[in-house]
Amino acid sequence: MKNWTYEESGVTIEGGNRWVSQIGKLLSRRPKSPEVVGGIGGFSGLYDIGGGRLLAACCDGVGTKLEIARAAGSLKGLGQDLVAMSVNDLITCGAKPLLFLDYLACGKLDSQRLIPVVEGIIDGCADSDCVLLGGETAEMPDVYPTEGFDLAGFAVGIVDRSDLIDGSSVNRGDLLIGLHSSGIHSNGYSLVRKALEKELAQDLHSFVPELGETLAEAVLKPTRLYPRPIMRAIKTGAIKSMAHITGGGLEENIARSLPEGMEPNIDYSSWTRPAIFPYMAARGIDESEMRKVFNLGIGFVMTAEEGDVPRLMKSLTDSGETPVVIGSVV
Repeated sequence: MKNWTYEESGVTIEGGNRWVSQIGKLLSRRPKSPEVVGGIGGFSGLYDIGGGRLLAACCDGVGTKLEIARAAGSLKGLGQDLVAMSVNDLITCGAKPLLFLDYLACGKLDSQRLIPVVEGIIDGCADSDCVLLGGETAEMPDVYPTEGFDLAGFAVGIVDRSDLIDGSSVNRGDLLIGLHSSGIHSNGYSLVRKALEKELAQDLHSFVPELGETLAEAVLKPTRLYPRPIMRAIKTGAIKSMAHITGGGLEENIARSLPEGMEPNIDYSSWTRPAIFPYMAARGIDESEMRKVFNLGIGFVMTAEEGDVPRLMKSLTDSGETPVVIGSVV
């Protein structure tokens, strides 16, 4: 059996990181605006609007997950995916989501087919306590095929500078608390499509005993929305840093939330992975690659001092979460 890697599927994580570095070099040629807090490469950008308040902003898409959704004829979940990919990034600094805008580009505007996507966006915004302020729909027949389309989303939030969560107080020995994902979420789908190429070419709506559901249900579960439990948990004062687990997996994304010289020590046996992950692994993705690309069942991670963990866990449990300690900072 062939061992698939993300790079062989056409995506290079290291190349993406180099691209961000190149953009940073280009920006360094211009004077930095005094209103900008920090640099690029974080989960969101920060802009000082005065009065001790910061705007946070970020943008994202849903990747090639939309190709499977298109084949399955199930598009509504993509709307929630789109909102989640931005608002989950936004809240990692403690910012409350305020507004969201969407961009939908297509080869031919088929409103009846695409309405479920917009419904998903509207519902996702409501469930994240932010508003859909506007957006853009572009019909581009010479760029996309007739049924082809792509999505992008943009979120803005606000946080008091005094309440900013930036990881600066993290210490070695602090614990990592994870919140469960619904499954793959919206990253790594180029690798999913390669590893499951044979299965995805068959009936996506047939029951798969190994998964306990159809393949379409397993791979198209919408990305979870974390703003409500996180906004409540922030009030405990226990959270030192946060990471949304997207492309790059647990280790790379958690490391982004920690001070230089520190890294996460993750116990991968501390939670049960959703069935879709061992299903994919059995079809040619080795463990090291799984860890580099996927969330493996943990979609959001917080760092807290050991003594503060009980009250943080209580807040999360009261919000309906089942948090789990997945490791520590070393």
